[in-house]
Amino acid sequence: MTSWLLLSQADQAPGPGGASMLPMLMIAVMVLFFVIVILPANRRQKREQEERLKSLKRGSKVVTTSGIIGTVVSLKDTEDEMVIRSEDARIKMKKSMVSQVLGSDETEAAGK
Repeated sequence: MTSWLLLSQADQAPGPGGASMLPMLMIAVMVLFFVIVILPANRRQKREQEERLKSLKRGSKVVTTSGIIGTVVSLKDTEDEMVIRSEDARIKMKKSMVSQVLGSDETEAAGK
């Protein structure tokens, strides 16, 4: 019985575009995944980074991408550089290196 079913299926010719459409379908699914999942996540991360940089001000405690925790000493809106103080060192760096804003020294001093 099963051999008869297999033989009857073997006699049928594949439909138009059968196996040749499979790679195109896979590419279409990958492009759709990229557009729906990856692009919105990148846009959201970029928007969050811009908001984080706009919230920087003198006295803000920050964590850099290299893990340095410090306080912003000087900052100019027109330049892409800032100076932070960490313990006894002053470090000049790009604003884009800030990965996290922890708050400000004024709020911690008021809480103590």
